[in-house]
Amino acid sequence: MIADHASMASEQWRDGVLTRMLVSAANGASELCVFEQFCDPGRGAPIHTHEVEEVLIVLAGTAEITLGKARAMVTAGQSVTIAAGLRHGFVNTGAGVLHVQAILAAPVFEAFDEGGVMRRRWTAG
Repeated sequence: MIADHASMASEQWRDGVLTRMLVSAANGASELCVFEQFCDPGRGAPIHTHEVEEVLIVLAGTAEITLGKARAMVTAGQSVTIAAGLRHGFVNTGAGVLHVQAILAAPVFEAFDEGGVMRRRWTAG
């Protein structure tokens, strides 16, 4: 399957966070999803978990990422592998827009917030 990313719609997940799903069950994937996010300064992803492994790639900007109880700075050209079930989140610590790409080992995006509430996006059909 060939996906034309330029024609794919973006969605505002939270204030200051624009997300565009590139590959998922909605366009034929069966084992993974790939999406990108554009986060304004001070914005990002709150602490959450997934039941599958995730890779987060910083394409532009700087972020502070929380991995369990640890925190680290990541910048453009770096990636982070996040184990299934590990609490994690990130915030844009730079002055410009943070552009990240995420890859999850599931075709449907599912995340559990700190209260255990599951969020699901981009299901098939």
